[in-house]
Amino acid sequence: MEAKERLILALDVSALEEAQQIIQELRGYINIYKVGSRLFTIGGAESVKMVKETGARVFLDLKLHDIPNTAAKTSEVIAKLNVDMYDVHCLGGKEMMKAAKEASKVSGNPLVFGVTMLTHLNDGIIKKELGMSGSVEEEVLHLAQLAMESGLDGVICSPREITAVRKICGSKLIITPGVRPAWAAPHDQRRTLTPKQAIEAGADYIVIGRPIIEAPNRQEAAEKILREMR
Repeated sequence: MEAKERLILALDVSALEEAQQIIQELRGYINIYKVGSRLFTIGGAESVKMVKETGARVFLDLKLHDIPNTAAKTSEVIAKLNVDMYDVHCLGGKEMMKAAKEASKVSGNPLVFGVTMLTHLNDGIIKKELGMSGSVEEEVLHLAQLAMESGLDGVICSPREITAVRKICGSKLIITPGVRPAWAAPHDQRRTLTPKQAIEAGADYIVIGRPIIEAPNRQEAAEKILREMR
C-alpha cells in the first residue's frame, strides 16, 4: 500500500463543520479518517456520512465493549453505516468478539479490529489500578490471541508491541495508534514510536491526530509524516 493508504487521521474535533474543513484541506494527503467517540457523539451517523461523501474511507473507533447480544446488534447498525473498519474491545471476550464479527457481515462486511490495551497505559497502571498480574506486553499478546481466535480481521496495539503481535497475527492487519513524529509532543501517549519506526516494526496502518490537526500548516505536517512513512 502507498503511504497515504496507510495513514489514518483521527478527526478528534468538536464540530462536524471543523471535520469537514480538515478533510477538504487534506484532500490528496489523507484517504482514511478515524471517527471516534467525540465526533460520533456530536454528529452520530451524519459524521460517517460526511466523510464517506468526500470519497474517503472511515475507521469508526467506538471500541465496543458490551454483552455479546448488544455488541452484535450494534455491529449490525455500524455495518449499515457503510464504514470500512471499526473496532471492539478484546476485554469483552471471545463470545462478544465473535458475535460482533458475525453480525457485521449483514451489510458491507467491514473489517473488525480488536483493541488490546490503550496507549496511555503502562505496567504500573494496569497492575496497581486494574489488578492485572502481567506486564502490558503480556496482556496485549494474550488479548491479540483472543482476537485471532475470534475471527477478527486484525488487532489494534501500541507501536511498542507491534513486533510481538505480528508473530501472533501473521498476515492479519495491525492498526497502531500512539504514533508520534520526533518533532511532535507526546501528549498523553506513553508507548510511542515515530511513523518510520512503526512502519518498520510491521504496522499496516498508523493513526495520528494532534500532530496534524493542531499543526500551523496541516498539509505540510501530513506531507512530512508521509515522507517519513515512505
